[in-house]
Amino acid sequence: MSSLNDEVKEWAPPTESLGKVPQVTPGKSGEKDIEGDFPLDQVVIDQLPPNTIVHSCNRYGASAWTVTARIETTSPKGEPKFYFLKCAEDDQGKAMLEGEFYSMRELYKTSPNFVPQPHTWGKLNLVQLHQASVSPTGQFGFHINTCQGNLPQQTRWNASWMGYYTQLVKGAMQLNRERNGTWQNLEQVVDRLITHVVPQVLKPLEKESRTVKPCLIHGDLWDGNIGTDFETGEIYIFDASVHYAHSEMEIAMWRGRFNKVVSSKVYLKNYLARMGISEPTEQFEDRFRIYSVYHTLHESACHHGSSFRQECYENMNYLINKYAPFHTGESGLPEDLLHKFASMRKIRCSRMFRINSLKI
Repeated sequence: MSSLNDEVKEWAPPTESLGKVPQVTPGKSGEKDIEGDFPLDQVVIDQLPPNTIVHSCNRYGASAWTVTARIETTSPKGEPKFYFLKCAEDDQGKAMLEGEFYSMRELYKTSPNFVPQPHTWGKLNLVQLHQASVSPTGQFGFHINTCQGNLPQQTRWNASWMGYYTQLVKGAMQLNRERNGTWQNLEQVVDRLITHVVPQVLKPLEKESRTVKPCLIHGDLWDGNIGTDFETGEIYIFDASVHYAHSEMEIAMWRGRFNKVVSSKVYLKNYLARMGISEPTEQFEDRFRIYSVYHTLHESACHHGSSFRQECYENMNYLINKYAPFHTGESGLPEDLLHKFASMRKIRCSRMFRINSLKI
């Protein structure tokens, strides 16, 4: 088995050049040419149900590292039917699409009434997905490394939830180092978080006979990966990067500053009203924050020079200040940062969610 460093170094991150309309010879539907601005390879056409009539294929939607299209057809029953197609190039693109295919297939296997078969838009009831899913190994992770954004997550199987979360964070930190360069302060707070804070926040989930169920989560459920059918109003999700994790990991992404829709507290309130909050409930806010640390740390590696890194850093500062504050002379952190921790200890960060505000 290769080491974590080997896995990261072997991965060459895809660039936006992967998002090109494929240069292929356009296929035909029967003897008829297919209209549109997206040439449809005959190999793709042949994968559609027999006797499907393809009318057009056009670029559709937006994707940072792939190119997407909508295929308009008439089904063998004479009904209009649309298919969603995503393309990428090279080995990096292959890895991304392979991960997404198996992600969507796993969602479909778990929730066939809510998720169509892979390579189409997926309809999902999130609570039902989290409640019904069963990890095939009984562990956390996934059988391949799925990609969140354009970079891989370290999703190899782990029997311990605390161990699996630590594995994810270490992988994201390694990607950060490779993509953004070394920031010593960040390195130190990540190490402090893993060694001193994670055990205090996550270990209680598995104390007093409690267990954490490995739930199948979408893995990248933010505003940009959610859509609405313009005819039926049904909600659809796409661009999955699934793995089996604590269900609260999914909704922690809604906390991100980049969300304008799912950041509304009404979604969190309704989800928790049906799914419930894991014990100990008094640490929910801190779990919410620590899970968002992973998402923003990984995203900051995907988006060089973005605000994700600073957001992640601030959340870790808050958690360290609460659970394991640095003291003068204890670390290599500069004096001004230690004073910042001390002042934060007094004001207790005003941006946190509170359980009682949910009124469940």
